[in-house]
Amino acid sequence: MRRGPSEFLPLADDAVRAVAGPAGRHAALIEDAFSVLVETPGGGVSLNGDAHARRSAKQAIEALAGRVASHLEVTVADVRLAIDQARAGMTGAASSARRGQVTAKTAAQAHYLDALGANDLVFGLGPAGTGKTFLAVAHGANLLRSGAVERLVVTRPAVEAGERLGFLPGDLTEKVDPYMAPVWEAMSTILGAEALRKRRERAEIEVAPIAFMRGRTLSHAFVIVDEAQNTTRLQMKMVLTRLGEGSSMAVTGDPSQVDLINAGDSGLAHAVSILEGVEGVAVSRFTSADVVRHPLVGRIVEAYDADAVRRSR
Repeated sequence: MRRGPSEFLPLADDAVRAVAGPAGRHAALIEDAFSVLVETPGGGVSLNGDAHARRSAKQAIEALAGRVASHLEVTVADVRLAIDQARAGMTGAASSARRGQVTAKTAAQAHYLDALGANDLVFGLGPAGTGKTFLAVAHGANLLRSGAVERLVVTRPAVEAGERLGFLPGDLTEKVDPYMAPVWEAMSTILGAEALRKRRERAEIEVAPIAFMRGRTLSHAFVIVDEAQNTTRLQMKMVLTRLGEGSSMAVTGDPSQVDLINAGDSGLAHAVSILEGVEGVAVSRFTSADVVRHPLVGRIVEAYDADAVRRSR
């Protein structure tokens, strides 16, 4: 990489280590993104490159240093988000959580959190592992704790295992819980197990299958429709029209993973096609680049997407 004008950015040693990253990986990402040379001679970071490149790289580095100052971990995902934000001139988006901050890890996640805060209906579309449901739960938990809503309602079609609710033993909660395991895990992480238990007992948190939404009006609530690609068009229309006074809704799903017998009957893609652009409605789309689970998950998603493209030709 050709050297250009140099600039030195003083930083604490722990921030320098975070910017460099394991085996220099974080610094390499910044170098590739902005065509600069990043060196860590001690006491700070040295940047070499043209003025515009240095300015953008400096913004990303300062964002990472800010995480360190807040005693937050700096991961590869955080570096990529800082790079995306520096390119777009964005600021970070975060939702408060039981253990510090639930922070956007990618630019798409940051846009999603912004959309949830600004719109009454938000569609979160994309592959597994992109944080669609987890961030919606975090947003809903914030609204519940702040008193902005009275209830957090989560609904999900129970079709993934090919079983009907009537085939499972127990009362409604026992029938539904197996399908809601990912949601309960997210809520427990965000609220804590004891707080979650108490709020469930007070009916501040409710889960129910899509079928049990019919005929209801959900007022002063934040509603999450999870795995929405497995709703039918009629179910989607029904659940969207449950919104009452003081309520908002997040609808999450992966349009490429429809488990219905007739995939063309999926209500998610249809709803997005007719509602995108309507006032008060936002659509956030995620790709394999936004996967924040194990790095291999993103590569798996990409491989399946590529295979789908080949088969469609």
